[in-house]
Amino acid sequence: YRVKKVLGLVSGSVVKARNIGRDIIAALRNIAGGEVVEYTELLASSRDEAIKRMIEKAKALGANAVIGVRLVTANIMGGVAEVLVYGTAVIVEEESRY
Repeated sequence: YRVKKVLGLVSGSVVKARNIGRDIIAALRNIAGGEVVEYTELLASSRDEAIKRMIEKAKALGANAVIGVRLVTANIMGGVAEVLVYGTAVIVEEESRY
């Protein structure tokens, strides 16, 4: 594929807070060791939602692809985190082999 047209920066973000139930289970897992599945699932769903929002913005611009995608996470405050995803919305076309 080759980039036919660059449409600009697109992003998607989601801010989610932990909840007391997850925190209690996570604290118990912390004592025993191992993966904290509750937080892994929370971050995965946040990431998926942020990507979905970015794709919706890209489609609204008429893009059929997003390139140079980056993911960033940040603590907003205690127990609240943001997942931000951004990239460049483009129109691509299949490159001829001949």
